[in-house]
Amino acid sequence: MNGYKTILLAVDLSDEAHSVAKRAQHIAQTNGATIHLIHVIEPLSFAYGGDIPMDFSTIQAEIQSQAKNQLQKFAAQYQIPESCQHLVMGRAESEIHAAVGELNADLVVIGSHGRSGLSLLLGSTANSVLHGSQCDVLAVRVGKE
Repeated sequence: MNGYKTILLAVDLSDEAHSVAKRAQHIAQTNGATIHLIHVIEPLSFAYGGDIPMDFSTIQAEIQSQAKNQLQKFAAQYQIPESCQHLVMGRAESEIHAAVGELNADLVVIGSHGRSGLSLLLGSTANSVLHGSQCDVLAVRVGKE
């Protein structure tokens, strides 16, 4: 095996995402791989359901604009070019799986809070990505030990 060539770095743009990015960057440098950065925005209608008689389009546009700015700043810290930055809308696990296929990624690097108990049973994005992935997944533990 020649190592990883295309790494998909999935981030939530929190402060904790930097430790995940550093791990991906190390793997990329070791393998001569390209990093693609993805951030998924869940539509407000997912969170609040379709039953609320409100137009979320203005709020959603502002969220997207802010996320794009944050993603660009985050990417700049790790020298990830704009052509490798992906801001998408949808369910995180579905969009990450789709990006793996589109990019022919051979590794996904994602943060995990190491949940246990009830929150483990309810699942997490990292867990969903792991169990549906067509490639290797590295879940980097973040948050409090």
